[in-house]
Amino acid sequence: MSDDASVRLLGEPWGDTSRRGRPYAKDPSVIRFGGRYLLYCSLPSASDAEPEGWSIGIAESGDLVSWRTVAVLPPFGDYDRSGAAAPGAVVVDGRVHLFFQTYGRGREDSICHAVSDDGLTFTPNPENPVFRPSGDWTCGRAIDADLVVAGDWLLLAWVTRDPTMTTQLLGTSRARIGSAYGPGDWEQLSVDGPALAPELPWEQDCIEAPALRWDGQRFTMFYAGAYNNAPQQIGWATSPDGRTWTRGSDEPLVPAGPEGSWNHSESGHPGYLRDEDGREYLFFQGNPDDGHTWMIAATELAFEDGRPTVQWDRGRPVR
Repeated sequence: MSDDASVRLLGEPWGDTSRRGRPYAKDPSVIRFGGRYLLYCSLPSASDAEPEGWSIGIAESGDLVSWRTVAVLPPFGDYDRSGAAAPGAVVVDGRVHLFFQTYGRGREDSICHAVSDDGLTFTPNPENPVFRPSGDWTCGRAIDADLVVAGDWLLLAWVTRDPTMTTQLLGTSRARIGSAYGPGDWEQLSVDGPALAPELPWEQDCIEAPALRWDGQRFTMFYAGAYNNAPQQIGWATSPDGRTWTRGSDEPLVPAGPEGSWNHSESGHPGYLRDEDGREYLFFQGNPDDGHTWMIAATELAFEDGRPTVQWDRGRPVR
């Protein structure tokens, strides 16, 4: 791959401009539902000076290229009144289940759950928050939910930190399909330690933002390594059971872009979509200005012998 190669995108990167007057949307999770694509994302507070007020935005597309914001979810209770972010959407039995994190509560941030028949209006789980991890290896915080249906189970990947709140770590849990997905329904699989912890130089002090795929035999997880703009870059790992994970490569699958590109500051927070026709896509966030803007884009995935590949505008496919 040449130094100036860029990941081939489906269209131009997109960001909502309603909040801060410039493109700003993070943490993509995309589903196909009701004859269109729905992108759930994090929208920022109204201004740079206001840390609270993040919320879940919903954008719509008919072609995975052109997006428009069609809804913004209000707070559901005291638990997310200071903010909500990092949605993970999954379709189960014809309904959209949305898992998201509270925002701005530090160690108390937790995973919440809501359900919808139309993908736009949601009813919160009366037991919210529904998940926080336990164990002496974690601070008890839970953020960055992502989910995939695997047989009779719904696998949940989540992110926490070590007790010093320094290192970002990743864990998994599962619940039976058809349960209420409340606090008592989740079996924590990462009991004695994280499913993934930062080990490679490019991952620095952070593993976060899981995006799950299940092919009927094994799981693939796309994840973000390093904190935002450090730069954050995207790697991948596999698991036979959702509990034990092995990295697929020592190098990022989707690195930060070259100088002058839209994602020069990072390629981060992946989201995975398998479409109805079997084609597969990786969504991710990026920006060229250390986070003054944030945009979301998508690239098509291919799998060769179980290994994901992405196409580049210059150079050969990289896996």
